[in-house]
Amino acid sequence: MSTTTPDGPDLDALVDEWLTLPDLADALGIDFGRARRLVRDRHVIAVKHGDRSVWQVPAGFLQDGEVIATLRGTIVLLTDAGFKDPEIIEWLHEHEDSLGMTPLEALRRGQRAQVRRVAQALY
Repeated sequence: MSTTTPDGPDLDALVDEWLTLPDLADALGIDFGRARRLVRDRHVIAVKHGDRSVWQVPAGFLQDGEVIATLRGTIVLLTDAGFKDPEIIEWLHEHEDSLGMTPLEALRRGQRAQVRRVAQALY
């Protein structure tokens, strides 16, 4: 089952690996409630995914056993620009010519300012 919304992207074509919320908690060494709060507080984005349509997070949002620190600000900026959660995941995972890579990869490499500049141009 692919992850799509009626008007949204096929995220399976973009995201290589997904984590359920229990898997996210395990990967971060935290309890399930804290993993849910990470989603609620927009540190990561979860979408319903998979055959059972359970909430899942792209595994690429984690680096070295932690959520990428600069991800939340980028999520907030894109939300303020009117992006829905599946669209944010899509934007983070699609190649961006001005960055020479995906915005998520740029965040993983510490290029927060460059990613935010591109995101702000979307307003």
